[in-house]
Amino acid sequence: MWRFAFRHRQLILASSAISGATYLAYHYENETRESKLVKCEVGSINSQLADTLPPREHHVNSVKSKELDMLIIGGGATGAGCTLDAVSRGLSVAVVEKFDFSSGTSSKSTKLIHGGVRYLQKAVFNLDYAQYKMVKEALSERANLLEIAPHLAYKLPIMLPIYKYWQVPYFWAGLKMYDLVAGFKNLQMSYIISKKRALEVFPMLKGDNLKAALVYHDGQQEDSRMCLSLIMTAVRLGAHALNYTEVIDLIHREEDGKQVLCGARVRDKVSNEEYEIKAKCVINASGAYTDNIRQMADSSIKPICQPSSGTHIVLPSYYSATSIHCGSEQMGLLDPNTSDGRVIFFLPWQGATVAGTTDTKCELTDNPSPTEEEVQFILGEIKGYLNDDVKVRRGDVLSCWTGLRPLVMDPNKKDTQSLARNHIIEIGDDHLITIAGGKWTTYREMAQETIDKAVDVCNLKPSRSCQTSGLLLDGAHGWSPTMHVKLVQTFGIDVAVAEHLSSIYGDRAFKLCELAQMTGLTWPVVGRRLHPDFPYIEAEVVYAVRKEYARRALDIVARRTRLAFLNVAAAEQAVPKIVEIMGRELGWSKQKCKEEHEYCLQFLDKEMGLHLKDKINSLTPQLSEADRESFLKQFQRIDCDRKGYISLNDLRRHMKVGVSISLSLTC
Repeated sequence: MWRFAFRHRQLILASSAISGATYLAYHYENETRESKLVKCEVGSINSQLADTLPPREHHVNSVKSKELDMLIIGGGATGAGCTLDAVSRGLSVAVVEKFDFSSGTSSKSTKLIHGGVRYLQKAVFNLDYAQYKMVKEALSERANLLEIAPHLAYKLPIMLPIYKYWQVPYFWAGLKMYDLVAGFKNLQMSYIISKKRALEVFPMLKGDNLKAALVYHDGQQEDSRMCLSLIMTAVRLGAHALNYTEVIDLIHREEDGKQVLCGARVRDKVSNEEYEIKAKCVINASGAYTDNIRQMADSSIKPICQPSSGTHIVLPSYYSATSIHCGSEQMGLLDPNTSDGRVIFFLPWQGATVAGTTDTKCELTDNPSPTEEEVQFILGEIKGYLNDDVKVRRGDVLSCWTGLRPLVMDPNKKDTQSLARNHIIEIGDDHLITIAGGKWTTYREMAQETIDKAVDVCNLKPSRSCQTSGLLLDGAHGWSPTMHVKLVQTFGIDVAVAEHLSSIYGDRAFKLCELAQMTGLTWPVVGRRLHPDFPYIEAEVVYAVRKEYARRALDIVARRTRLAFLNVAAAEQAVPKIVEIMGRELGWSKQKCKEEHEYCLQFLDKEMGLHLKDKINSLTPQLSEADRESFLKQFQRIDCDRKGYISLNDLRRHMKVGVSISLSLTC
């Protein structure tokens, strides 16, 4: 009787959720219809894209010699989005980043383009219109991202295993609500599959008590390359982009009796030169460093940003499921009920499997480092979903990293789990415009709101309205799903390499292949690999230096390629070759090459989990009684003389006996 009532309670909640979502959807659509939308002249903007990119020195000289309409601080997703939005409106704009483009949170995300299923749940049950609106906007932006960068963003099915009967209608209703909110921009309708089918898709899944599974669809992206593509598109439209350029002070002038921002003093970390960049408007889009810039303008101002660390681990590809409808397409997995109430994603990405994430309040740092405790937490959650035949080993972790989420802080809430990824736009007394919070998925909408506000506050004169909805990004114009075939036929490169280049560079892959060198082999003809296990080639290093403003070896190891994220040991092995190629391109001395090599190793050690190896090796293995007895018998079988150790002669004798037994069995 109790179970019957409890299950009916869940059905009532699900029905209430749908009713609530319908009300919110109606309210939101009415609000949207009442607003005036401006049609974007995307075709004319696409025709203005320059085919060649100016060198970094040109950008430096240009920003020194004139006053710009806008200076944007921060080269992550938000800053890159603001830069593209501003320049596509006809404004003169520069973006500065104290490290490399997308070097922070923007390259350390979960790689999803999503509305946020859990945010929708909170919105409905709490009748929180702000959260609902955020999900609605994110789902709309998800569709736009898949349209403007089809080579970098794609649809990903995600499976939700269900282990209790009452959860079937409950989660089904929630995912149908997710489809409903997306409306015509939904990627594909969610559906339910049986226990048998779920285990066919994901044989490693724990079958005990599994009742069924639900499959819904979100987007996935190559986050670092997406950010770089935004920057490159903006540069082709006339923007100035300067990585390794740190803002050290803000410049003010007196206007109508008050101090107003008119630019910034920066330090070029490549040349160590300091200079001023003058601009009518300054936008703070510095992510986790938001309060640093705000307090540079006003030291008494209260912080609004609370960093939260999110750790991910990378596992081999065999940890990913296979999609039902496309045999080679892989499927993600969602665990909505972890031991501490968070959500864990288990996603195929770049030939590996990304699992995460944690969500912990932290202090701001330039070098966020994953801890062994966080890695073990994620592994523990994974083990809970896999059957006993699968041994989830610590040695399977190929890489791990921690990113800092720039959450907008609410002083009334103590934990970061309850903080939504909503964004805020703040206008300072000196006209410093700060955009903080938000999600990767909603970068474009955030940028549009920010530039609209900047135009109004700073009295700027754009030649057109927002153009970024539907504006194709760098590499998307001539791309097609079969473009890799033409690359193979034209240049004689390996198929796996061609697929990689097509999916990362889009139609720019042809320019890159022109830089590729002969392999000296019958096949492939061109395309020397940086590492034998990965499709990255040496020409990508040259292209990154000449066309993508890479200035340090780390830019290649971690962001132009994703070696550091996919396999930290392979990245370590590829560093010497990368440094050698960059040294030739940039004229580095032997000392500079040595410094770059050491800097890369420090990054891999501290930020990508290489430092955890020593800790793992120093741990005493925890063995069961059966394991200890088994290992002892094997040891004694080899140590025939009971010396207490195994000598080379023992190993030779043991191997000889093993070979003799094998031969006798064969005969």
